[in-house]
Amino acid sequence: MTCLLCGQYRKEAVRFSDILFLKPIEYGLCKDCHQSFEKVSKVHCPNCFKPDINETCRDCKEWEQKGHTVIHQALYQYNDSMKAYFSSFKFEGDYLLRYAFAKDMKAHLRTYKGYTVVPVPISVKRYQERQFNQVTALLDAAKITYKELLQKEHVTKQSSLSRQERLSHINPFSVVSKAQLPDKVVVVDDIYTTGATLADIVFLLREKGVKQIRTFSLVR
Repeated sequence: MTCLLCGQYRKEAVRFSDILFLKPIEYGLCKDCHQSFEKVSKVHCPNCFKPDINETCRDCKEWEQKGHTVIHQALYQYNDSMKAYFSSFKFEGDYLLRYAFAKDMKAHLRTYKGYTVVPVPISVKRYQERQFNQVTALLDAAKITYKELLQKEHVTKQSSLSRQERLSHINPFSVVSKAQLPDKVVVVDDIYTTGATLADIVFLLREKGVKQIRTFSLVR
């Protein structure tokens, strides 16, 4: 099998039972490509997992002042390799790349016992442009059960906004009509920057009566 990123052959043990029962191909990364991505360091903000800081970060303190306590976890740091990955996957539409971190996401999301996984939605216009929601694509690749309980109005891309603009805007999210919200929710996104997207959703879900809300992203 070849690496999803560099195309080189990657060694993987194949058992006789895999052949006998026609086990589906498991896409993944070679060792070198996988090592180019940085896991969130052991020293990080206890609230949002921002790397290389051993106390509550500035963003989290600002959210606390606005009535939002961040309870977030993430797996990877945003480095050059991750930037290139999302450029190919999210913006150039290489849909096969959804499998790159499937094992990592599956292992981590299993730890949210009793929580309903809710993906961050994209607007109808963005979906028409991209033809997929990158968050549900990652969850599908990881074979994680989730419920699409939220919808989003079209707004300017977060990546094109200034930090201040991201922190001060009208909430574009709403609950899908007639959706029944569970008591415990973990909201999943692809990338956490200032936390504005997830804060909007947490405020919304709290308003709607959800009792326990956690958030998770592949990247911080």
